[in-house]
Amino acid sequence: MVTDPYLPGHGTADLHVEHYDLELDYRVGSNRLGGRAVLTASCTAPLDRFALDLAGNLAVRRVVVDGRAARFTHRGGKLRVTPARPVHGGCVMEVRYGGNPRPVRGRWGDIGWDELTDGALVASQPVGAPSWFPCNDLVSDKAAYRIAVTAEAPYTVRATGVLTARSRSAGTRTWVFERPEPTATYLAGVQIGRYEELPLGPGQTAFVPPRLRRAATRDLGRHAAMMTALTGLFGPYPFADHQVVVADDDLDVPIEAQGMSVFGANHVDGRRTHERLVLHELAHQWFGNSLTVAAWRHIWLNEGFATYAEWLWSEVSGGRDAASHAREWHAAIAGLRGPFVLADPGPDDLFDLRVYKRGALTLHALRRHTGDAAFFALVRDWATRYRHGSVTTGQFTALAAQHSPTDPAELFTAWLHRPALPPLPR
Repeated sequence: MVTDPYLPGHGTADLHVEHYDLELDYRVGSNRLGGRAVLTASCTAPLDRFALDLAGNLAVRRVVVDGRAARFTHRGGKLRVTPARPVHGGCVMEVRYGGNPRPVRGRWGDIGWDELTDGALVASQPVGAPSWFPCNDLVSDKAAYRIAVTAEAPYTVRATGVLTARSRSAGTRTWVFERPEPTATYLAGVQIGRYEELPLGPGQTAFVPPRLRRAATRDLGRHAAMMTALTGLFGPYPFADHQVVVADDDLDVPIEAQGMSVFGANHVDGRRTHERLVLHELAHQWFGNSLTVAAWRHIWLNEGFATYAEWLWSEVSGGRDAASHAREWHAAIAGLRGPFVLADPGPDDLFDLRVYKRGALTLHALRRHTGDAAFFALVRDWATRYRHGSVTTGQFTALAAQHSPTDPAELFTAWLHRPALPPLPR
């Protein structure tokens, strides 16, 4: 495991965090967060010091490593820890901290813990996790989670994982969620608001503001059908359940978290205007969440698959076929200028439109090359073989070669590694 060149200064290769146990106390009106984080970690070499990522506006009160108080400094978004004794093989560390959380500012805007008009949400891709808990913020360092959140009783809390306990005390409620599947830090999330529960299908539940319930009922009404379609195309859904949260504020874009999709009030209108986004975020549970990129330069494996899933849903649900979408978007991005290589777009273009659309076009070109039977066998094998793992472009192209009747190397060179947009196969 190495650090990511797109995010210098984020994460460390010295530690692998195996489990995060987070106990959070949040007050909506004052935006005040108190936290206790217990991290179980392993290491391959003895460590007499190490660093975690944590936003500087959250004050650290105490750090304990293997039961002994540790010395620490906290500045520049780094919590640097010197344990009382060097760490051999692994350790358990406890960090007590608190403050007024706010998003991390960077080249992609403000990312992380964010206040709503009446609640809070977390949107961490790619660097926002340290805005609310101490972590090894490295996309390849996936861990299990237990997240306990205490908030005022009128509010509903949803977090990464399956709800395993809930209790009430003195005007507050505590919600406990557990996620045993390996999860990247940016996919850990907490959503707090005044929500009503809306069943969507087996293991699928939405949490929506009361004023939006009727519109959400229609807009999310085909969620169970989407789940059926995607499990047929990609294989079994990789988690125990799926939560959909609709915030009572507008959001620029929807948000995926592990086992969760989050939308803004502006994404709900009762006319299914944004249904493709519902499908896109659901598809990320396979591609992005279960299969997580080993480094951010491989992001097309997340966004290209989720975008192509939109076109496949259109195809199987009675809308336009994938070939029609491919022709439209090939024409649309053909006129875009500037250097761009899909397999390594660079940090400034991490969320460029071409990552999404050229990524999907690459998959469509591969489908044309292999034929449907081989293509969908490949996709199911890809989703199953690397389930809950970290993946690279090289792993995908190697697996594709095994499933293809003829060598797809030239296709991948053109679509993934050369700037020029190739012609669309017929």
